[in-house]
Amino acid sequence: MRTTASPTTAPWSALVALCLGFFMILLDGTIVAVATPALVSSLHTDVAAVVWVTSAYLLAFAVPLLITGRLGDRFGPKRVYLAGMVIFVLASLACALAGSVAELIAARVVQGLGGALMSPQTMSVITRIFPADRRGTAMGVWGAVAGLAGVGGPVLGGLLVEPFGWQAVFLVNLPIGLFGLLLAWRVVPDLPTHAHRFDLPGVALSAAAMFCLVYAIQEGPAHHWGHIAGPLSIPLLMVVGVFLLVVFVAVQARRAEPLIPLGLFRARNFTVASIAVAVLAACNNWGLPFMLYAQADRGETVLTAALLMVPSAVVSGLVSPLAGRYVARVHPALIAGVGLGLLATSLGLLAGLVSPAAPTWALLLVVGLGGVGNGIAWTSVSAIASNALPPAVAGAGSGVFNTMRSVGAAAGAAGVGAVMQIRLAAEPAGTAGHAAAMGQSLLFFVAVLAVAVVAVAALTRQGS
Repeated sequence: MRTTASPTTAPWSALVALCLGFFMILLDGTIVAVATPALVSSLHTDVAAVVWVTSAYLLAFAVPLLITGRLGDRFGPKRVYLAGMVIFVLASLACALAGSVAELIAARVVQGLGGALMSPQTMSVITRIFPADRRGTAMGVWGAVAGLAGVGGPVLGGLLVEPFGWQAVFLVNLPIGLFGLLLAWRVVPDLPTHAHRFDLPGVALSAAAMFCLVYAIQEGPAHHWGHIAGPLSIPLLMVVGVFLLVVFVAVQARRAEPLIPLGLFRARNFTVASIAVAVLAACNNWGLPFMLYAQADRGETVLTAALLMVPSAVVSGLVSPLAGRYVARVHPALIAGVGLGLLATSLGLLAGLVSPAAPTWALLLVVGLGGVGNGIAWTSVSAIASNALPPAVAGAGSGVFNTMRSVGAAAGAAGVGAVMQIRLAAEPAGTAGHAAAMGQSLLFFVAVLAVAVVAVAALTRQGS
């Protein structure tokens, strides 16, 4: 092990710098969807091609996370984070300058790779610079950022696209990114590195497995879970992905210095928290049926529909740091279970409330309740996972945790998309039928959250 410098004496400044980058990464996963009509018109293309502007970013972001987390352990999280930030900012500029949809998709792939370098380092650094008694509060801020970015994308996109054009959703990254880059360079510490050999077979297997699985989950609804081209099909990709993942685990178990130390999963709290974060990320997609309901059945504009989701972000942002203070004092199973339970209750109430004539105040109230649950759940689950990570493998663990989050997000989008199609086919045509289908689709998330509530009952106070 080689120590390059001692940890910073101002960890909260480092947290602010890291959260700026983390916010920007997550924001870019949702902000572009609002610009779809403008992109279709400006780049003379169709919706199917524009969908890949987001899909390519999410795919390039999710696939390398297991690898980029380990890069932080090997070369230092600060170096890897700064390199990713430079790539992300330059790719954002390339996105804004793109003259065709093909150029835009290519730039988004590079942007996703930059985000993949950055994301695991944020959690890794927080894990290593904050003592256990303050880590919960720090992870609360980190969780609040995730919540704000999730609903902030559509709102900010709506504010930017209409007056300034679609390029603005990428150009906004330049001032945020440059400021975040300079701040991180000044205040994020150089942390000890660990001279691992880099597991090249593990890199190849993990990348291939993740590509097959994430691509299949992400593109399944578009291809009706059937054939893509010739013999290539979504089920085949999923089978190949699972097979490669099994081979990857088998190879890792035999290596003296694996890409992902399998001992991570002997820590019960880390494993359970990773499952729970996948569920939480899946449930961030509740906005898909809700936004369709607000626009198609209530006649809201893109911006006013997005504003109905604001209470969730605001309340989550207020609750998350407060919840972080109690993570170390309350049994993990209790605090995580309460957060997940409140979120499930909110979505269940929202499912029953959704109708063309539903009062706005009631929608806002229930959405706000979901923000309370979301803030508690994200904070507690993130802090529990962080507390279970030994410093020497913080990068690898952060890569696994962020991979679970990304795969969960893709699976949640695919799952609710399939449920929406089924319920729309079952309900009568018209506004009332469409609203009923969207409300019933929200129950998908309630069912998924019920599984997570059962899972977190296995959490222990010892973090083992």
